[in-house]
Amino acid sequence: MVARKGSYQMTAVSAGTTGQRHIPKSPTLGWGSFVGGRRSSLPSVGDLPHRCCTSSGRAALLAAIRQLELPAGSTVLVSTYHCPTMVAPILRAGMVAAYYPIGPDGQPQLDGINPRVAQQARAICVAHYFGLPNSLRAVRDWCDDRSIALVEDCAHSYFGQAGERPVGHWGDYATASLTKFFPLAEAGMLASAHHTLNPLGLSRPPLRDQAKGVLDVLEFAHLYGRLPGLNHLLSPLYTLKNRGRGSVRAATGIESLAQDEASMMAGCDMSRCEQSPTGAALALHRYLPQQQLVERRRKNFTALSSGLATAPGTSTLFKALPAGAAPYVFPLQVHGSDRADKVYADLRAVRMPVFRWDQIWPGTPSADGDVGPRWNREMLQLLCHQDLNDPDIQLIVATTMRILQSV
Repeated sequence: MVARKGSYQMTAVSAGTTGQRHIPKSPTLGWGSFVGGRRSSLPSVGDLPHRCCTSSGRAALLAAIRQLELPAGSTVLVSTYHCPTMVAPILRAGMVAAYYPIGPDGQPQLDGINPRVAQQARAICVAHYFGLPNSLRAVRDWCDDRSIALVEDCAHSYFGQAGERPVGHWGDYATASLTKFFPLAEAGMLASAHHTLNPLGLSRPPLRDQAKGVLDVLEFAHLYGRLPGLNHLLSPLYTLKNRGRGSVRAATGIESLAQDEASMMAGCDMSRCEQSPTGAALALHRYLPQQQLVERRRKNFTALSSGLATAPGTSTLFKALPAGAAPYVFPLQVHGSDRADKVYADLRAVRMPVFRWDQIWPGTPSADGDVGPRWNREMLQLLCHQDLNDPDIQLIVATTMRILQSV
């Protein structure tokens, strides 16, 4: 069984390289998850006055577009640098996706949007990539001048200060993916600083899914030895749950490069978008401390930045981590698409926590000056979540440097 994208993935665990350290590919519940300050020093999407949890970030994006109550077939703008789950909700909502280019800083190149497309657009989705939020003042002004709604995609930036405003405050609506920051099997969030939310009409998951949501989180923690003392007691339940399915491991990213739209849509698995998240996901998000999460991510990002500062044939977006960021990943651009392909494949072969957005929606354009198509292959996203410890980070740095020096 392959679980929903953005949650844990159930497959047999491969042996991997002999002696290879298994590094968690997503936040992992452990006894240490319950330690630290309850509130983060940084603002978050969860601070917005109007909010509702969904089953995933893509479900939140679907809900945001529905909140706009646009006529069917309306044009919604999305970046050429995207993962499929940024496009699928637009189509699921009955809208038409059109694309805008981005510059080397990841910001929309508004002047590069075809004037005819800009005139047709009713909404634009803009992401804070990599958990490094930027001011969206120019985008906000552009939208206001044209009566275009702004959906602020905070999937990578649940926490942070985006220039003059906290994350989530630039958009008419903001969306978040809670699984990227908390040890949850599923959950996203729709929020707004400006508008009350219309009822989402989500149904409750059945009892079987509620129970599975609890066991998925505990089993994932068990795989990485994060809940000593509890694992032995629960092992029979894991065996029962996974009978005939293999064991649990973290999702390692995109496994296939489906190109046709039907396959892309199926791979996004929008089926759970009409249900609310499980009670376990809601409870963990509500009660887990947040300050340690922010501090550890910043520490891991800084260690990756320092360790890879001299990596040959690469560059990064920032020389120093912005003060208002709780990063999702450390973005490392490997120059030369063919070289990036080789580096990425080699990192994946030794189970490093890295992915890239190399599944691009069919029909996505490529224009001069647009870095999006190049980033799709060259921008490697090295995870820096709070459950990577110092030896994990050291191994990631050493392995990445070794591979970069060998290609």
